[in-house]
Amino acid sequence: MSEMLPLFPLGAVLYPGMLMPLHIFEDRYRQLVGDLLAGPEPREFGVIAIRKGRETGVDGVHSLYEIGCTATLRRVDRLDDGRFDIIIVGARRFRLLGLHETQPYLQGEVEPLATEPVDPAAAEPAVRVVQGAFREYLDALTEWGGATVRLEELPDEPSLLSFIVAAAVVIDLPERQALLAESDTLGRLAAERALLSRETAMLHTTTSRPVPDLRNTPYNPN
Repeated sequence: MSEMLPLFPLGAVLYPGMLMPLHIFEDRYRQLVGDLLAGPEPREFGVIAIRKGRETGVDGVHSLYEIGCTATLRRVDRLDDGRFDIIIVGARRFRLLGLHETQPYLQGEVEPLATEPVDPAAAEPAVRVVQGAFREYLDALTEWGGATVRLEELPDEPSLLSFIVAAAVVIDLPERQALLAESDTLGRLAAERALLSRETAMLHTTTSRPVPDLRNTPYNPN
């Protein structure tokens, strides 16, 4: 069953369970946050990646990806000039069915996407392989960047692990989006195994790749 959600288009991908800070400065998104704060909990909106265009400006967005993730306000700091610094946490994946422009910000008719159940025993081999590949990737980042990368113990829960890896690995937006769109957790883990292998090999042979800050656990423990 579809529902209507305020939308926040971004040049980034939000995953279920992951935290993301946002700085809100455009008037339309100030109104979005204000409308959420004036309404009941859960204060939820949709984050969806921009396929063509840019984040800022009235006509900045030309097209959006089809799959997004709902976001719940976790923390809101209102600044003196009316801007906001907020922290959101990803909740549910959704499919965008249509856009509505009756507010200064976009609204979308969205269809929640069910999470495919995962048999932990069947997923355990894939989990162990991806955990190992991710640690090798982090070691390569440390070796390449000359910095220490610290991460809390990786979870054994397949879906959560898959989203942590998706959020942390340095890949292009279309590949990030493909990981979000993947409905099968085992399929996402398999894709990540291949991506981690590729990226680790690239880190050993290039000196032009940016290093992300992975010093803190990139997921919501609640």
